[in-house]
Amino acid sequence: MSQTVSMDKIVAFCKRRGFVYQSSEIYGGIRSSYDYGPLGVEMKRNIKDEWWRSMVYARDDVVGFDSAIIMHPKVWEASGHVETFNDMLVESRSSGRRYRADHLIEEATGMEVEGLSPEELTRIIQEDERIKDPVDGGRDFTPVRPFNLMFETYTGPVKSPENVAYLRPETAQGIFVNFKNILQTSRVKVPFGVAQQGKSFRNEITPGNFIFRTREFEQMEMEFFVKPGTDEEWHEYWIEERYEWYLRLGMNPENIRKREQSDEERAHYATRGVDIEYNFPFAGWSELEGIANRTDYDLKKHAAYSGTNFTYTDQATGESFIPYVIEPAAGPDRMMLAFIVDAYTEEEVAGEKRVVLKLHPRLAPTKAAVFPLTRKEPVATIARRLYEDLRGDYRVFYDESGSIGRRYRRQDEAGTPYCVTVDFDTIEDRKVTIRDRDTLQQERIPIEGVRERLKELISG
Repeated sequence: MSQTVSMDKIVAFCKRRGFVYQSSEIYGGIRSSYDYGPLGVEMKRNIKDEWWRSMVYARDDVVGFDSAIIMHPKVWEASGHVETFNDMLVESRSSGRRYRADHLIEEATGMEVEGLSPEELTRIIQEDERIKDPVDGGRDFTPVRPFNLMFETYTGPVKSPENVAYLRPETAQGIFVNFKNILQTSRVKVPFGVAQQGKSFRNEITPGNFIFRTREFEQMEMEFFVKPGTDEEWHEYWIEERYEWYLRLGMNPENIRKREQSDEERAHYATRGVDIEYNFPFAGWSELEGIANRTDYDLKKHAAYSGTNFTYTDQATGESFIPYVIEPAAGPDRMMLAFIVDAYTEEEVAGEKRVVLKLHPRLAPTKAAVFPLTRKEPVATIARRLYEDLRGDYRVFYDESGSIGRRYRRQDEAGTPYCVTVDFDTIEDRKVTIRDRDTLQQERIPIEGVRERLKELISG
């Protein structure tokens, strides 16, 4: 990561290069809502594909799943979300702004107040004169009260209490309520996992920091069901496995770490939680992914509420038990921000400033760009044919506009790892030049070997 990088620079870069736009911008935008541009949608898809490949395709003990966004409201009663999925809200009477009470206190005093009751938080705000409204400096606050983060909606044509439903705040519960179905239809045996990707919705009081925290976001969660007594070993396994995944995709080890969750911040159903954190420029070390030991809490709760028997019987031993669950949970939006920040580099090459996004080739939105050195024939025709031959494998870009140096710079900034140039010599020797984005080294290879060479470079 460049020492000069800031969030303002990253946000401007993402818009300029077509990674992320403010949603509904022509109408003034809507807070904490973003659209993914041509490069952003490709990078986000690549992140999701890499996660799915490592979590599902590369293993024989994990299957995939996709649950509905709107489920029966009793799902969220059983999971505890209706009763306990709250942030503590406080409102400034002077400015009319609303804040998360714990954030307001922690930023003003440095105190750790996670897990305190509304009454305790109210007392701290009233008594500590360091706590002020960040907007106008006022100290006139309402009492702290819980604010449920679920988006409420209605099913059917009538807005009535019996038709209340919720947009899911997490993807995990869809897996738990389908545990028996998946077990019976997939012929899996404990230990096994169920992986899912999809949209979740949380009505955050104070979303912000670009795509780090939004009200509409995607999750990638895997529930790994294990025999009680083996859960600690499996938890440790998944902590290391997930940490190494980031390193394998090129993340700087100096910018990533594992951190044990405190008793106060850990979810009430978990015996242990470990966060993989990234050193973001806007807030320092912040959660990138969480790996929790959820015990048998979820299956037992849904069994009690639904009357369904979620007991698993080991056919080899005859032993019966409710499985424990190890859950690695992450989001491609937050991952994408971390990978962009980590890859953003400003450097000088031959006395000229170069902005380059040094993404791992498998994450890069565009894998290769094809350039004809000139628009004249037959160079342009050869380049166009090469482009058409390559583009079915992955996203490839064709550019014949401007000087070759300018075209290189545009692709460097977009994160494209390889540029292939067709020149006048290609007419005679049938060879092209492949340029590496990071090292700037070039190799000359036969045009017939470009496809295989790029596959080799990208998968390496």
